[in-house]
Amino acid sequence: MTSSKANRTANPDLPNWRGVFPAVTTQFHQDNSVDIAGTNAVIGGLIRDGVHGLVLMGTVGENNSLSAQEKRAILTAAVKAVDKRVPIITGVSELTTSTAAQFAKDAEELGVDGLMVLPAMVYSPTEAELETHFKTVAKATSVPIMLYNNPASYKISIPIDMVVRLSNIANIVCIKEAAEDTRRITDLINALDDSMIVFAGLDDMAFEALALGAKGWVSGLTNAFPKESVAIYELMQQGDYASALEIYRWFMPLLHLDSQPDLVQSIKLAEQIMGRGSERVRMPRMILRGARRKEVIAIVEDARNALPSLSAKSA
Repeated sequence: MTSSKANRTANPDLPNWRGVFPAVTTQFHQDNSVDIAGTNAVIGGLIRDGVHGLVLMGTVGENNSLSAQEKRAILTAAVKAVDKRVPIITGVSELTTSTAAQFAKDAEELGVDGLMVLPAMVYSPTEAELETHFKTVAKATSVPIMLYNNPASYKISIPIDMVVRLSNIANIVCIKEAAEDTRRITDLINALDDSMIVFAGLDDMAFEALALGAKGWVSGLTNAFPKESVAIYELMQQGDYASALEIYRWFMPLLHLDSQPDLVQSIKLAEQIMGRGSERVRMPRMILRGARRKEVIAIVEDARNALPSLSAKSA
């Protein structure tokens, strides 16, 4: 890493993004049409159970299975339903930079509080192309932007030097870090020196990332177990790492589901078992079948049957 703090200007206007931000599932009717009311019911339940923000239409929200019209309809309804109770961040996941920039503009007009910007889908860019993509989307809007680094899923990692350069853009304020190496959390925090917010992006590395200084956690399994997720974060903020770690260890078999190719199906199945949503997904995804379905059900039911006592830990 060769980044230099001297080449970066401080950002005095960072948003107060902290805590647990579930990557909200998009709900579908039996005919596979978008279930706006069902999606809003999921959102309402998460807010009721204490989450600190929401990320709509990320990977777990099946962004790339939605039409342009559906995405805008989901945002319109969610912004109205949430009514500023918590920040709403929407995924920006498009095939081209121009459609990503247009969606960013539209999302701003619809009233979102932030954008989680992914690399352009399908094509694996060079570093120069990736940086230009992020800059172009940022220029199209004044809304705060969370970069999303997930090299396992998107086949490219945002170099830390690039993150530092992008931090000089006023509305690029956060990075969701999902590289499978906790050392990068410390390297990012050292390089950025509070000019950007760092969020954990993998469920089964969340405790480690928060302990190393990440300010929040974008989480998939929070959809099924929001109170437990929030408890981990809040206990760590109180300095009670032992109690947080106890919950985290209970949670870990579930959290590993977030790192698998079928994470969306597994998370939605867990959500359904816990009475919080439907497992219906859009193709090319298909609901889990056979041995894998039995495996995930067993993991969820084992967790449900051994829920940690949160009231005792927070007393």
